Amino acid sequence: MLFGGIEAGGTKFVCGIGNDKGEILEQITIPTTVPEETMPKVIEFFQGKKLEGIGVGSFGPIDVDPESPTFGFITETPKLPWKNYNIVGEIKKHFQVPVGFHTDVTAAALAENTWGAAQGMDSCVYMTVGTGIGVGAVIGGKLLQGLTHPEMGHILVRRHPDDHFEGACPYHGDCLEGMAAGPAIEKRWNQKGQLLTEKNEVWELEAYYLAQALMNYILILSPKKIIVGGGVSKQEQLLPLVRDRVRELLNGYVPVSELSKEKIDQYIVLPQLGDKAGLTGAIALGATAYQEKVS
Repeated sequence: MLFGGIEAGGTKFVCGIGNDKGEILEQITIPTTVPEETMPKVIEFFQGKKLEGIGVGSFGPIDVDPESPTFGFITETPKLPWKNYNIVGEIKKHFQVPVGFHTDVTAAALAENTWGAAQGMDSCVYMTVGTGIGVGAVIGGKLLQGLTHPEMGHILVRRHPDDHFEGACPYHGDCLEGMAAGPAIEKRWNQKGQLLTEKNEVWELEAYYLAQALMNYILILSPKKIIVGGGVSKQEQLLPLVRDRVRELLNGYVPVSELSKEKIDQYIVLPQLGDKAGLTGAIALGATAYQEKVS
């Protein structure tokens, strides 16, 4: 069986076709401009394909409540042409198949849980650290959502006593995203992160904030695997610093072997699916929508 996937990002839409083994067979990248330009190209890509379902992992905030009259909408967003845009409704105009819909980072969590680093486990957390910080989770074998989808990238963190940066989040200032996302690194140090590789103080401070977030996720959600992706995570020195800081913060309070010095590098990991996690997750959303319809 074949499924379509749309990783709807703020700068580009990555559309693909995959099978129920998580293999991507075909894909295309389309610039994110305005719906009137981007969506016809998306629709054209999928036309004529024999798909059983289509999944959309989208930038947010979005409405993921199936009972809501605005389910399938991109809601509040600084990309004003996409504000209150019914992306699922547009897809359903053209394709008579089930459509799965969630945040891009929750889709990535589903992909890693289905075919990647957390395969065979009933829970995991996926954090992406890049232009923003987004976090999705699978808990008890289900995508985590309640009143709406999680926004764990905007939790409050303790400020480092030597850090006087005001924060870069337009909504909350010095929340996690405001202190640790890519734009915060650039604004604080006046250079992009990829140009700061040799400056240990940059990554020690980054680990200080990210580790606080992971500690909170461990204490609240108790996931069986934590996966950290996104452009910032590709700094090789970062994840070892984060792991050490998580252990320091927990201070032995959660006495499980996964958090031991010997095993934590197998617990807090990079995505097994790499940069394909988002698109693979969108395909997984399409497969899940199909399964829910036929079951």
